[in-house]
Amino acid sequence: MANTKSAEKRARQSAQRQSRNRAHVARMRTAVKRLRGAVAAGDEKQASELLGKTLSIVDATAQKKVIHRNAAARSKSRLTRAVKGLSSK
Repeated sequence: MANTKSAEKRARQSAQRQSRNRAHVARMRTAVKRLRGAVAAGDEKQASELLGKTLSIVDATAQKKVIHRNAAARSKSRLTRAVKGLSSK
């Protein structure tokens, strides 16, 4: 329990940030899940359409420092590779 005014404010700010970060992560995970579903179904057209949107969401999440930039780069690389793998089949 916060004892001082500044500690109470920090607790409020922390709760706000936590809920905002959770929303960003949830949005990103949903986009990635949709893209991976399209790849698993072998739907090359839908996967390539979703790729741009998904990469944009991953970038935005990293830019807001919710996830690390290297984690974002790794995720983007793997998603792109998965979509490119569809066209080679």
